[in-house]
Amino acid sequence: MWFLCVFYHRLLDFRKPEVEALAELFGEDESIQWRLPEHHHNDTPFHFVHLSSEEIAQNIAKRSILVKGMYELWGEGTCYEELKDSIQSFPDSRKLPFLTSDSTFRISVETFGKALTFDEQKERIHSLTYIPFEGKVNLKNPDHNFFLMEMDESEESNGLPPIVQRRIFFGREVGFADRKLLPTFQLKSRTYLGPTAMDAEMAFLMANQAKASSGKLVYDPFVGTGSILVSAARFGAMTMGADIDIRVVRDGRGPDCNVWSNFKQYGLPAPVALLRMDNNVPPWRSGLKEIFDAIICDPPYGVRAGGRKSGGRKILRGTVDPYTVPEDKRTGHIPSTGAYSLVECVHDLLHLAARMLVMKGRLVFFFPVLRDESGSEVKFPEHPCFKLVAVSEQILSSRYSRVLLTMVKVEPYSEEIEEAARLMHLEFRENHLKWLEEGNIHSSVFKPSTDSSQIQTESKTFKDPKPKYRGKYV
Repeated sequence: MWFLCVFYHRLLDFRKPEVEALAELFGEDESIQWRLPEHHHNDTPFHFVHLSSEEIAQNIAKRSILVKGMYELWGEGTCYEELKDSIQSFPDSRKLPFLTSDSTFRISVETFGKALTFDEQKERIHSLTYIPFEGKVNLKNPDHNFFLMEMDESEESNGLPPIVQRRIFFGREVGFADRKLLPTFQLKSRTYLGPTAMDAEMAFLMANQAKASSGKLVYDPFVGTGSILVSAARFGAMTMGADIDIRVVRDGRGPDCNVWSNFKQYGLPAPVALLRMDNNVPPWRSGLKEIFDAIICDPPYGVRAGGRKSGGRKILRGTVDPYTVPEDKRTGHIPSTGAYSLVECVHDLLHLAARMLVMKGRLVFFFPVLRDESGSEVKFPEHPCFKLVAVSEQILSSRYSRVLLTMVKVEPYSEEIEEAARLMHLEFRENHLKWLEEGNIHSSVFKPSTDSSQIQTESKTFKDPKPKYRGKYV
């Protein structure tokens, strides 16, 4: 069945991957098909999607973050005369069950790229008198919602290329988004926040990409204040997290302001465990594997916070030998840490996921992208255990963006796989940008906007004391 899928006009690169992940979660057997309305650009909010049942479409719309609604299309056209002909040619067997005298209905008018006055909306609704509605109008709680949607053909259509002709759609609402979800979980009302807390909308998108649901165990190896796990728990998943900073996972800012209090705030089940753990030297038993259904994380890539691993600078440089903390000094001891480059962090993350994810389990994580002037193609991390199924880019400045990578485990972990992964990692490390190894992405993002640091004036030469900000704070 073909449905009209109407998206919110934001995070354009994330829309289709989210719907495809949710379709698989709700039982869609085959890859779903997409097609565009006539003369529309790929970034339009209107898309046609083929799904096997109305129930799946309803479930997707209810859970999705970027889908505004799913509709059974009764008619479309470039003008209201064409729309009338299209609606009248729609089979009565599919229309009449929703037009009976014992049902109530409501017709809403929505537009994209322009606004209509109340009188203009009434005029458009009254033009639909040829549809044989027999029931009563109920504006508050109708049995059936119908939508008349119109897209403007002007050149300034929310930043999209102009369309050749406007398109008008009329259809029955099958499912609609939960508009209370994001306001409820917005960060400004969160009890415990840190500088790297994931935005609520993006956290829910990541949970949807990972297909978090009841009965699944979701793990975040860089848990921080728990923003990603909160979204997974909201969808019914069991959660578990780890962080190298024991003060974050154990103490927070007090007994009523910590990771646990974020779950308590929303009435969500507490995590199964929060561990103080170094992802570079994980403490998992050698025979333990395939216990997580999904791993979702935002690795520390050095814009807001750099990665850390156990050892301290002197130990990592070989200046001093590793030592054991005496028994009498272990209480309250905070282990020293050293710099943890992104290339090493990503390698450890892929190794962890290959070993600890169940088959068909999903790894969802952000990866930073710095674009140089040559426009060379970006190379993403690879692993023989995984298939890359979705790449969604969020552009944050002219040079810097972050990409959400979604990988599915398709091969079981083995020693042969580990060796192949090591070779792939070496190739990735050699071919990628230098900042990945050195970890100086922060200076690249925030570097001055001009090559010369000196500004000439009439009689003075002075240095700008602060580098100019190069993009959105992410």
